[in-house]
Amino acid sequence: MGSETKAPTRLTYCRSRRELDIEFEGAAMTSLSAEFLRVHSPSAEVQGHGPGQAVLQVGKAKVAITGINPVGHYAIQITFDDGHSSGLFTWSYLAHLMRNKDTMWQAYLARLSDAKQSRHPDTDVIVIQPSHS
Repeated sequence: MGSETKAPTRLTYCRSRRELDIEFEGAAMTSLSAEFLRVHSPSAEVQGHGPGQAVLQVGKAKVAITGINPVGHYAIQITFDDGHSSGLFTWSYLAHLMRNKDTMWQAYLARLSDAKQSRHPDTDVIVIQPSHS
């Protein structure tokens, strides 16, 4: 994702909602949760180093953003309260997240379910198989 997208006209983090409000010129304002941003971080730690190497992020339902720093004129670096801060969110990547938010969120929930994992920290997912007696 290159840097062809112009900087957002609005970028505001609301701590009480744990959401980043983003607006680009000519587009509606969109709110992205800290959890959504964390589990879709563009970092190699989350995305892996190549196709098929993404690492499923679990237990991030309560994650918050503790810092947002500009990187040149093309991106922001977000620091999360779980210590993660290695992803650079370019303007074009943020625009991609905004456009595909619902689809990406449903795919994430499906991956969690398939892996029998939870969004919530300290939650164990137990699958009970019915007995066939």
